[in-house]
Amino acid sequence: MAGQVREAGRAKASAPEYQGALGSLSVNASLPEVLARGIEELQAAERAGDLREVARCGLAVAEACRRLGRIGEADRAWKASYRAARSAGHEGAMAWALWSGGTLARQRGAFRLAYRLLRLAAEAGERGEDVVVRGYSLAGLAETGRIQGDYEAVGRLHEQLLAEARRRGEARHTVWALEGIAQMHRNTGSYDKALALFEEAAETASRAEDRRGWAWALRGIADVVSVRDGDVDRALSLLSQAEEACREIRLSSALAYNHKMRGNVLYRAGRYEQARELYAQALEEFREMEEPRGTALSRLGLVKADARLGREAAHTAAELAELRSTLDRIGLRHARDMVDKAAAELGVGPLPDHAGQGPRTAEPVLPTVGAEALRAADVEGLR
Repeated sequence: MAGQVREAGRAKASAPEYQGALGSLSVNASLPEVLARGIEELQAAERAGDLREVARCGLAVAEACRRLGRIGEADRAWKASYRAARSAGHEGAMAWALWSGGTLARQRGAFRLAYRLLRLAAEAGERGEDVVVRGYSLAGLAETGRIQGDYEAVGRLHEQLLAEARRRGEARHTVWALEGIAQMHRNTGSYDKALALFEEAAETASRAEDRRGWAWALRGIADVVSVRDGDVDRALSLLSQAEEACREIRLSSALAYNHKMRGNVLYRAGRYEQARELYAQALEEFREMEEPRGTALSRLGLVKADARLGREAAHTAAELAELRSTLDRIGLRHARDMVDKAAAELGVGPLPDHAGQGPRTAEPVLPTVGAEALRAADVEGLR
C-alpha cells in the first residue's frame, strides 16, 4: 500500500473534464482562461457541425462557470453539452454532462437531483465503457452523502474509491478521497487521524502539481490545528497559502470556504470582531454564487460572533432556530447538529423543533433516491 501511495504521489494530476480541443489544458489552468478557450472552441465545433466536440467543449464551459459561481450559465452549458452528446449518440460524453449537472445540483443544495443525475452519469459511463467518468460519478455520489452527514452510508465507498485511485495511480482522485475521509474523521472528533490524512493529501497534491487539491488540503490542516492545538498563527499561515492558490486559479467557491474557515479560526481564538468580518465576507461570496450550504454555514458563524459581541439571547435563539429549519430543508444533518451545538455553547438552547411544535420523529438523512443510488454504487466496475 505504501508503494501505491508513492506511485499516486509521483503521477501528475490531470483534468479529464477538459477534453477534445481542450485536452491540453492543465488542471491548474485559471478558470477564466478555461472559459474563454472553451467558448472559442465550442463555437468552432458548432460551425463545423461536430456534435461530439460540441459536447466536450460545452462540458469545459459548464465546469468553468460552475467553479466561478456563474450558476445560471453552468446550468445551461451542461444541458447543452448533454443534448449534443445525445444527438451524437455518445454515451461517454452524455455521462460527463450528467456528472457536471449532478455536481452543480449538489453545489446548489439540490441533493435529490444530484443523486439522480450522478447515478445516471455512472450508468452511462458504464454503458460507454468510460471508467474515468464512472469513477468521478461514484465519487460524486459519495461526496453528496458525506456533505449531508451520513458517514455510515458513504464511509466504505470513500475507502473503496481511495483504494482504486491508488491502484490506478490517479493522484487527483487519491487526494479527493483522502480529504473526504479526513473530513469525516475531523467531524467525528478523530483529529489525529484527520490531520494525518489531510497532510498526506497535501503532500500527494503537491507532488502531482494539483493546486486545487493542495489548497483544499491546507484548509483542512488549518482547521484541525486550530481546533485541536489552538495554533492560530499556523492555521492562518496555511489559509493564506491556500488563498493564494485559490486566487491563481480563480476558485470562487474554495476561496469563499477559505474565508469562512479563517473566520472559524479567529472565532476559536476569541477574536470575534475579526471573525465577524470574515463571516460577513464569506456570506456575501456564497450568496453571489447561490451556494446554500456555504451561505448557511457563514450565517451560523455570524450569529455566533454577534452573540459573543453582546447580541440579545432572544435574537440569537430565534436566528439559530430559523437557520436550523433552513438546514433541515436543505438536508444537511451535520450542519444542523452544528446549530444545536452552537445554541448550547451560547446558552440559548435547547431550540424548539418545527416552530415550537415539540420533538419530531427521526427521519432518514438521505432521500430515497440517494440511498438507492449509493446501494447501487459498484466500484468493482472500475476495474
